[in-house]
Amino acid sequence: MGGAVNRTGPEGEFVMATPQANPLLSELEARMAAHHLRGQWQADANRPQKVGKGANGQVQIEPVPAGVPHVWKWQEVLPLLRSACEAMKESHTARRAMVFTNPALQRGTTQTMLATFQIVPPGEIAWAHRHTINALRFSIKGGEKVFTVVDGRALVMEPYDLILTPGWCWHDHHNESDQDAIWMDGLDVPLTLALNQSFFEELGEIAQDRRGEDVPSLLRPAGERGVSARPYRYPWKEALRAVQAQSREGVDPCHGRILEYVNPSTGGAVLPTVNCQIQVLPPGFEGERFRHTASSIALVIEGEGKTVFDDRELEWGRNDSLVIPNWCRHRQINRSKREPAILFTMSDTPILAALGFYRSESRDSAAASPSVPAFKLSAAE
Repeated sequence: MGGAVNRTGPEGEFVMATPQANPLLSELEARMAAHHLRGQWQADANRPQKVGKGANGQVQIEPVPAGVPHVWKWQEVLPLLRSACEAMKESHTARRAMVFTNPALQRGTTQTMLATFQIVPPGEIAWAHRHTINALRFSIKGGEKVFTVVDGRALVMEPYDLILTPGWCWHDHHNESDQDAIWMDGLDVPLTLALNQSFFEELGEIAQDRRGEDVPSLLRPAGERGVSARPYRYPWKEALRAVQAQSREGVDPCHGRILEYVNPSTGGAVLPTVNCQIQVLPPGFEGERFRHTASSIALVIEGEGKTVFDDRELEWGRNDSLVIPNWCRHRQINRSKREPAILFTMSDTPILAALGFYRSESRDSAAASPSVPAFKLSAAE
């Protein structure tokens, strides 16, 4: 197919050889295109690949991070949420949810997940529906009179509680308090759409019938197969006790301390496509550089700090949200010398682990290892 020339990119990286001008090849490619065929040899500028050169001159390819790191400041988003209540007097046609749009992606916060801040004003019900998309709600402003009904079970949303709405579960949100209810949504929308598996259905009524309050969450009526017996609510009070219990344990040089929310039925991630964790950065913690093939989204529960990337530093504080793209080197720093920083994080690790794609790299190592640190480093309660 004609001569080929290897070249060096602007940062000294090796770039795979591309064919030189060849009239016969050009004619062949034109004929192929008429039949919707494309040669593997044809350059594809849209492939998210970084081509390098190994120690022996061999070609090595790795992903380019999908999207860019970005932080959404709570103090900037909160006024917009409250303005949404004025601009949208009712939410019968759409939720008052503001999607964290990655500046470098056409859709989503990462290539597999999106996050939003959603607000429900006092006295309102966000209507019942279900979808194949897996979703979670991490409460920020809530209380005992704010709750989500999942498959007939009312789940209270107190501050920093985790509520799950797994795929194809009916769910509606209620605010019976006198204050705005606000939470962060996490959904696997980009993944579901990429697989062309998006199904959606309205209940037909604004809210579901609720199950009796005297039925324990881990029991269900005999023969009732449409309702899962697994818990969908992870109270922050319990998570905080677990955090405090781990305060004297060892500290990982990259991550600080990690606790993982688990599905008690499987011992694995809470959702098939999304893993949820609490990350604790002790006072003065300055983590080592780390990257992995998973993408993640974080919400700051307590403290302030910064995440340092190769080309930028992002500072964050309480209730700010941060996205860390896949295969993006970063290190976490707690700016306080006296108080810990605590973050809630969600990642697409379960998808990558199931497909054998998960890798991590630390200590500036040039070799990635196919391990799953989330499972090795976590302590679940």
